Amino acid sequence: MLLRLKIENYALIRELNLDFSKGFTCITGETGAGKSILMGALSVLLGERADRQILFDKDKKCLVEAVFRISGYGLEEFFENNDIDFEDETILRREVRDNVKSRSFINDTPVSLNVMKELGDKLVDIHSQNKTITLNDSGFQLAVVDDYINHSSALKDFKKNYSVYRSDLNELENLIEKENKARSEKDYLQFLFEELETAGLKTGEMETIENELELMNHAELIKTNLFRSLTILTEQQDNIISGLNEIKTLVAQVAAYHPSINEFLTRTDQVYIELKDISADMAKLAGLINYDQDLMETLQAKLDKMNSLLMKHHARTIEDLICLKDEISQKLQAIDSLDEKIAVLQKKTASSFIDLKMKAEVLSINRLKVIPEIENKIILILKQLGIPEANVKIKHHKDEKLSENGFDKVVFLFNANKGGELSELSKVASGGELSRLMLSIKSLISTRNLLPTLILDEIDSGISGETAAKAANIMREMSEHMQLIAITHLPQIAGKAEMHIRASKEIDGGKSVSVIKIIQGEERVLEIAKMLSNENISSSAMQAAKELLSL
Repeated sequence: MLLRLKIENYALIRELNLDFSKGFTCITGETGAGKSILMGALSVLLGERADRQILFDKDKKCLVEAVFRISGYGLEEFFENNDIDFEDETILRREVRDNVKSRSFINDTPVSLNVMKELGDKLVDIHSQNKTITLNDSGFQLAVVDDYINHSSALKDFKKNYSVYRSDLNELENLIEKENKARSEKDYLQFLFEELETAGLKTGEMETIENELELMNHAELIKTNLFRSLTILTEQQDNIISGLNEIKTLVAQVAAYHPSINEFLTRTDQVYIELKDISADMAKLAGLINYDQDLMETLQAKLDKMNSLLMKHHARTIEDLICLKDEISQKLQAIDSLDEKIAVLQKKTASSFIDLKMKAEVLSINRLKVIPEIENKIILILKQLGIPEANVKIKHHKDEKLSENGFDKVVFLFNANKGGELSELSKVASGGELSRLMLSIKSLISTRNLLPTLILDEIDSGISGETAAKAANIMREMSEHMQLIAITHLPQIAGKAEMHIRASKEIDGGKSVSVIKIIQGEERVLEIAKMLSNENISSSAMQAAKELLSL
């Protein structure tokens, strides 16, 4: 429940501090005095968008802060999920500045506006007069039935599972669409992969082939020169090796006569051995080098293929082509895995639908069971509110398509006159009848809905006299189950309230300001007497006000 409300620099409110009590509180005052401004500030606190025009003084920030007692309403999970400290007395704060993004806090933890609104929806229901139009909304009408049943846990579980189901369906649709696109691309990718795979590309192979072709292209010249060199070294009559051997013999004969000649012998021997090795290697190499036309054609074809692939894929090296082949392979594997993912999701969504269908059937049974009871109770309350011949029916049907609420659709049918034809609310209900119908519904679900605070903003429009008195009694009964705050222009309702707040407008420093305060005793009697008459309060109005307060 709302314990305290602090407002600074909001519209006509310069500064306000209000303490609220449980039970029934009324707020009264002339039009434009600040009653709706008060509700506007509370709406901003609870997550509504803030217009910078609300700033009383644009050089200062607007502050709206409230303290709520929240223990016993099962909100611990919300605080845990949003990483906010849970406190029995929780503080909500909203700050708005000109040309600066507003800030929201829960227990001094900064939060997004969506989080603030989510908590606000769990703490307060602000119902203004213009919201009676929501009575015509089928979603609201179904919510009335659900609130009366109070199967919020089952409904929450269903909606959570339905959300997962819809998410899975969307993913399945995306995968199928992706598969359809990939199917046309797969053939081309497969062709590219096979082309690269068939090429048998290896790192460094291109350079090896180029070297082999270069060697083969010059094989004849190489062999000719090698054999000619061998001839010079070993085969002609005055060949180099034979000459060196003769030199070795000659030097050996005189080596003992001079030390330097012995060195000549050693060096000549080394040259002799080296030339013999060279001769042997040349002979071996000359034997290995052959001109092979078929091999040359094969190597040239492979080199041409490599160059063609390099140009086709705008690659610089064979290594780039190998990387490209691996990338294409991964894409093909990803496409092949789509079928498996689709099959898994199809199985999961089918199973989820069966489970949701079973749960939706349970929701339907619960709703159908209570609809006659809701109809009778609304009719009973409407009779108390001055529509004695009221008739209400809730038409139920099942939709073939599953939604977040199951298969059920409901339509409220109404007629205020005996024997009249039942029709949808928008076609037969006047503004005053809609207000009374909404009050009936709010009264009906007040004992079952776990919402801590309900604010009724002039929901009593279009009623007066004895009907107003009955409406006041209904509100008083509602306040036994929740904190009820009613903005009203009816003295009968104000007289039933346990706490009375008055809004008035004054001039302060040349500006109009709203003054909102709790009134008691004689001041409250005067306020209700004014509501009964006008500024010229008569003694009879004073007496009537006292009687209203004593009832």
